[in-house]
Amino acid sequence: MASAPESILQKLADTALSMCRADSAGVSLLTADRERFFWPAAVGRWSPHVGGGTPRDFGPCGVVLDLNVPLLFSHPERDFPYFGEVQPALEDALLIPFYVDGEAVGTIWVVAHDEGHHFDTEDLRLMSNLATFASAAYQALAARDATQRIASIVENSDDAIISKDLNGVIASWNKGAERIFGYTAEEVIGKPVTILIPSNRHNEEPEILARIRSGDRIDHYETVRQRKDGSLVDISLTVSPMKNAEGIIVGASKIARDISERKRSDAQIAILAREAEHRAKNVLATVQATVYLSQADTPEGLKQAIAGRIQALADVHNLFVQSRWTGADLRNLVRQEIAPYCRDGDARVRIDGAELLLEPNVAQTVAVTLHELATNAAKYGALSVPVGRVDVAWSRAGDGELVLRWSETGGPPVAPPTRRGFGTRVMENMIQQLNGDMRFDWRREGLLCEIAVP
Repeated sequence: MASAPESILQKLADTALSMCRADSAGVSLLTADRERFFWPAAVGRWSPHVGGGTPRDFGPCGVVLDLNVPLLFSHPERDFPYFGEVQPALEDALLIPFYVDGEAVGTIWVVAHDEGHHFDTEDLRLMSNLATFASAAYQALAARDATQRIASIVENSDDAIISKDLNGVIASWNKGAERIFGYTAEEVIGKPVTILIPSNRHNEEPEILARIRSGDRIDHYETVRQRKDGSLVDISLTVSPMKNAEGIIVGASKIARDISERKRSDAQIAILAREAEHRAKNVLATVQATVYLSQADTPEGLKQAIAGRIQALADVHNLFVQSRWTGADLRNLVRQEIAPYCRDGDARVRIDGAELLLEPNVAQTVAVTLHELATNAAKYGALSVPVGRVDVAWSRAGDGELVLRWSETGGPPVAPPTRRGFGTRVMENMIQQLNGDMRFDWRREGLLCEIAVP
């Protein structure tokens, strides 16, 4: 690019070569870490030998910066031995500091390889003037490029970047502001920034302007603003004072970031946290009731009864995780509880019912109920013999009530129990907590259990 700042340095080297009738000329600049010199421009006979750069303390360029004065010398190998190995030999050299923003950041140099050519004070004057003009041009182009880069960043930012005067009148407006608020630059420049502020928040603007006038910066202030269509948007606002060349505050620059998605995520996380706390309390209450109602003839039997019921709760919670805590699919729930007693496709168990997602409280109760029924069937009922059969079916009543039927046939003869077992008490207790109902029918062909929950 012909107008790039680097082009000034090449023109500087070409001009120095011509003005001083030198054999070689160039520019050396410090690297960003200020440890080495690199050579952005070099012309003449010596240019092929200077491309690799040199350490700052390895030659006359570093001396020029250390002393901050021009350096004119002959036969440099006397003071800098490495010159003796460079071809063509350097007979005379003139180096001038090169300044950027008042700081010496490199050198302009001219070299004579002819033993009869020496530089004088006129060359020194010409080079000093040339360095002054070149520095000004270089800084102007660098500033222009920096301004263009900043303008490009502002224009292409996803955030709204806005400037306003101390009366709150909008002075600039980027594409990010247009995307967030819906106004074009032509629609808002020259208008008060309060067109973006909901009426119930108009008191915020005087407070912001007062802080800006006092030189304060406002960081990550979360508030609400209004789009062109009247809808509201959550934003994080950063406001900084703007000063003129004399250092006087003349306005403010504002960066507004749309945080609507983050706000929605925060709200969802809060809901999930409350839900998780609620679920945890429910699970704990269920476990406590399960333990309390469990009983067996031996400690080992009691341990197995409790472990089985808690495992049923754990299994249903795995289904909750899969659905992101929206509930558990009833068909998966039934399959999960009968899996320990029969393989997939086993003709002894038939499942019939439409796809149905149970909310967590109901799913926990149904899981424990199915666990009790399956365990009882495996010990004493239809699943305890090869020819036994279990049918599990469900439906929704007209009022939305869930009706689940567990029907056993082909098992050992059954008779109504003389007392309510602890498994029955566990099921009834949990179903009653849901305002549901449970009915048992000990038929000759096997047990029939029907539960109904709202």
